Amino acid sequence: MECIKVKALLSSKESIGSVCVKGWIKTRRDAKTFSFIEINDGSCLENIQVIADTNMENYETIKKLTTGSAVSVRGEMAPSPGKEQAWEIHAKKMDVFNTAPEDYPLQKKRHSDEFLRTISHLRPRTNKYGAAFRIRSELSFAIHQFFHERGFTYIHTPIITGSDCEGAGELFQVTALNLENPPKNNGHIDYSCDFFGKPANLTVSGQLEAELLALALGDVYTFGPTFRAEDSNTSRHMAEFWMVEPEMTFCDLKGDMDNAEAFIKYVTQYIVSHCGSDLSLFARFVDKTLMPTLENIITTEFIRIPYKEAVDILSGVKDRFDYPVDFGSDLQTEHERFLAETHFKQPLMVYGYPKSIKPFYMRVNDDDQTVAAMDVIVPRIGEIIGGSQREERLDILEQRMTETGINLSDYWWYLDSRKYGSVYHSGYGVGFERLMMMLTGISNIRDVIPFPRTPGNIEF
Repeated sequence: MECIKVKALLSSKESIGSVCVKGWIKTRRDAKTFSFIEINDGSCLENIQVIADTNMENYETIKKLTTGSAVSVRGEMAPSPGKEQAWEIHAKKMDVFNTAPEDYPLQKKRHSDEFLRTISHLRPRTNKYGAAFRIRSELSFAIHQFFHERGFTYIHTPIITGSDCEGAGELFQVTALNLENPPKNNGHIDYSCDFFGKPANLTVSGQLEAELLALALGDVYTFGPTFRAEDSNTSRHMAEFWMVEPEMTFCDLKGDMDNAEAFIKYVTQYIVSHCGSDLSLFARFVDKTLMPTLENIITTEFIRIPYKEAVDILSGVKDRFDYPVDFGSDLQTEHERFLAETHFKQPLMVYGYPKSIKPFYMRVNDDDQTVAAMDVIVPRIGEIIGGSQREERLDILEQRMTETGINLSDYWWYLDSRKYGSVYHSGYGVGFERLMMMLTGISNIRDVIPFPRTPGNIEF
């Protein structure tokens, strides 16, 4: 008999009859002549109740089963008299794959997130993390569907790169050299002997390569892992994270903002519509304002204000911020959250940042002081999207690269894209884990990815 997922069983409108379910025991309690066993197979938040009675040949073994034990159950699907679910299984046969010992770490009590991070290999079995990682799966699908419906081409950009898109320098180096005795030339490491013949790093962004493909294929997007060697232990940073990066040809800053707003609304609506049970857990136990916040994101038109106006608003707020606010400084998370949560009480976009605080590839505005950049800011998170119209003019791009200390010869291929058939184009980047935080109310980025990579943590 083919086994059925618990999610499909519980959503059935009528009895399927004889069924088979495989999963892990969440709880077991005994009555005089039978045992109530709650089984979960990871397909949904809810468990299926199994009733095993004394007539079963291995009932004495069943009575010794512990939380975490893995079993297979065959029996008859029947209406459940309980209020929690419509169906239960009256067991005819139960096979035991593995009996978890008494030291199984995940017992009935609630465990702290800090403790669960130390057992990341087991935490997906908890209700909270099982729900989070199912939402992560659905969110990935929603992202692909959003761009597919709009005619974007899905592309794959390099994970190993010789360029630094952001110019921050916080890169993980990749090398095949003998680190104990590397070859040297005039006292310096000779990277011409390395695998690629020059220094190589893990990528912080696929944007530059995405631009090249956009200028051949039209609208494209990439969705994959990126890396930053930033020695930060905040709740918002990790060394390995995922980015969604679309690039759109013949698209100005307004079109970029329009697409970014549509993206946030689309994926939020998708998760609300398709992950109701899992979302309800976060709305009950993690953030009681979650559902109103998501509804606000879906239904309100995002406010759009220039950077200067944002600075003026923030400058008028006295004795509230740890970081000072003035024209020419980047907005901090506390500033962004104030704008979204306190001042406007809804999502917004800030655009027209000073060019002095933005990367070389952003299009310089006519005032020669600001660039056509934008950030999408949402409640509880702050910035969730950063994007811009790209600088399509070769001479100005070269000037910006020189100003920021970039060696033009290292980016000859990028400059070629402005030399041959350049067009105006725009794009943005979305931190996938921050998107997960927005949708679940989880406040620490380490808790929305199965195996977080942070300074000093490479377990699992």
